[in-house]
Amino acid sequence: MIECVPNLSEGTDRAAIEGIADAVAASGCHMLDLHIDADHNRSVVTFVGDEDSLYGGAIALAREAAARIDLREHRGVHPRMGAVDVIPFVPLSNSTMSASIRLARKVGSTIGEDLGIPVFLYEAAATCELRRNLATIRKGGFEGLGEKLARDEWTPDFGPRAPHRTAGAVAVGARDFLVAFNVVLATGELSVARRIAASIRAADGGLAGVKALGLPLAGRGLVQVSMNLTDIEATDVPRAYARVEREAASAGVSIVESEIVGLVPRAAVLEATTSSLRLDRDLESVVLENRIASR
Repeated sequence: MIECVPNLSEGTDRAAIEGIADAVAASGCHMLDLHIDADHNRSVVTFVGDEDSLYGGAIALAREAAARIDLREHRGVHPRMGAVDVIPFVPLSNSTMSASIRLARKVGSTIGEDLGIPVFLYEAAATCELRRNLATIRKGGFEGLGEKLARDEWTPDFGPRAPHRTAGAVAVGARDFLVAFNVVLATGELSVARRIAASIRAADGGLAGVKALGLPLAGRGLVQVSMNLTDIEATDVPRAYARVEREAASAGVSIVESEIVGLVPRAAVLEATTSSLRLDRDLESVVLENRIASR
């Protein structure tokens, strides 16, 4: 079993999002979760299956997203470069990373050749060190793709050397578990969220395996610390939450709630509870193992 967790650059058009998710379900994959975020104008789809079914599901998703999402009209606070911004494959159960790498390259080849969308392979599937880091690939966003693709070092792994007119480009990769975890602060001051993010991110000497940004939630008049936990053995969800809580208290700010985007492996939330994390939904409902068992 392999998990696929594509990120769509759309969070307000529910009909479009559900149409894309329906295309995945029709391919024979097991749909586990659909997380729609209007504030970020972004959605996350989670589905599982074997190599063959996931190949069909990922291609169906990319094809439908390219037909329904026009990045020329997209606005959102989350960095993005494509209608389907990223398609990661994560080995589960008895699967291996090599199987996810093989699948990522097969999916990337088809998206590039059949859909005409530039594809960059990242993380374990990357073809060079420069492309291992998703943030490096995505730097410049959709608007900067034309200039980026003109440089030799950014020739796509698959597809044309020019952005797709409406769908941009996509990063397709293989990786270990990543937990997307957001903490909403009781303030509208973006500078507070950005200071906390800088203090906890690994690149600035904070918590191991943590990437973090301070982002506004315009619709609520609040801000959040948006995190990707890339090494849950080094920094799990409770530890990340505790650090944000401590930094927020030092700034005289309380926490409104926290949010897990998509699903989370049980190992990342051991000893945590819904209340201890001030989670916006029941913790047990977002545990990956629970959702797989229920399907």
